[in-house]
Amino acid sequence: MDKTTTGVLVAGIILTVILFLINIYLAGIAFILLVVIVMSLMIMQDTTFLPRVDARLREDAKAIVLTNAGNSPALKIHVALVPMNIEYDIASLAVDESHEYHLSSMIAEVKAVITYSNGKGQPFSDSHKLSASEEFEPLKPMFPTFGWK
Repeated sequence: MDKTTTGVLVAGIILTVILFLINIYLAGIAFILLVVIVMSLMIMQDTTFLPRVDARLREDAKAIVLTNAGNSPALKIHVALVPMNIEYDIASLAVDESHEYHLSSMIAEVKAVITYSNGKGQPFSDSHKLSASEEFEPLKPMFPTFGWK
């Protein structure tokens, strides 16, 4: 545990003991709130250093656009465009930063296989199917049962 979580835990236990001397129900409420806060802080620690590199085609289908949508910089990015036999590397991509790789001609469909690591050296890998004719619909349900459009 880091210092913040330990401090919250110690202060919460002291407050719970003081409230126990006043009223057992208040101590129970304080203890439940303490457990929830400490669990939230521990979950927040687990979700740090997670880059997420997304790939998409530019509107004119002449470039691949990589965007880091995570909360940590992505390092040592390697992109392979599968049927085109194109590979390239990017040293780093900061949070919310984009990078464009220009292609010689328009492409209809391609699969981008991306490998990268975070600041701690943990490897990540993603695969994205990119198509020039398919539009991105973020609200499309996984199982379209009620005619979503």
